[in-house]
Amino acid sequence: MDLKLAGLRALVTGASSGLGYATASLLAAEGAKVAINGRDPAKLAAAASSLGASALAGDLAEAGVAEGIVAEAAEALGGLDLLVCNAGGPPPGSFESFGDEAWAKAVDLSFMSAVRLIRAALPHLRRSRAASVLTVTSLSVKQPIANLILSNAVRSATIGLTKSLALELGHEGIRFNSILPGWTETERAVKLLASAAAAKGTSVEEEKAARARDFPLGRMARPEEFANVAVFLLSPAASYVTGSMVAVDGGAYKGTL
Repeated sequence: MDLKLAGLRALVTGASSGLGYATASLLAAEGAKVAINGRDPAKLAAAASSLGASALAGDLAEAGVAEGIVAEAAEALGGLDLLVCNAGGPPPGSFESFGDEAWAKAVDLSFMSAVRLIRAALPHLRRSRAASVLTVTSLSVKQPIANLILSNAVRSATIGLTKSLALELGHEGIRFNSILPGWTETERAVKLLASAAAAKGTSVEEEKAARARDFPLGRMARPEEFANVAVFLLSPAASYVTGSMVAVDGGAYKGTL
């Protein structure tokens, strides 16, 4: 299938590794012009070099950074058609382990980063013939994950934002969708598994195996499997898909809706 991505201009945030990098890599392979963002300049530069992408360093949790990144991406690419709002998730922990500062940081990282990116990108997206926005959230918005209270709560706001914008801006031809990834083999997943292992006196491999036993497919996802769905949703091939929340979780979600 021709996804009709050749020549389209994409900004992917949180893309120096993991889900963002896999998505940017597939977009580039499909012929899109890509700019990527990440917090670590050296790591980002290496990723951008391997992709042939523009590198835009900055921490999306900080006010003003998202707006600057969008402006730089639009200048480097000659406009903007596709936006992937992706950022590393909040730290693990229970409800009583976090104070107001941690909650505020989680909101800035996992919710306000998307608000700021989309708001800054809208003038460019309105000039696009194939405008599409993808937010990356988590399966936790449908099925809370133990010891991830910040992510469970805050990411639900991004889902509300995504659905609302699909309804509000659909008449302008701008599509908004979200992917709800389950356990995927990324650096963040390894850190979360390591945290669980340390608390329980187990190993990362034991924690990985324990979760895999609960998945119908019997394993964690590879980042490339997430990217396949992400790139399709972003592409003109999915031109009649908007307001959708797509779980890429290997069947881990137990509900029917």
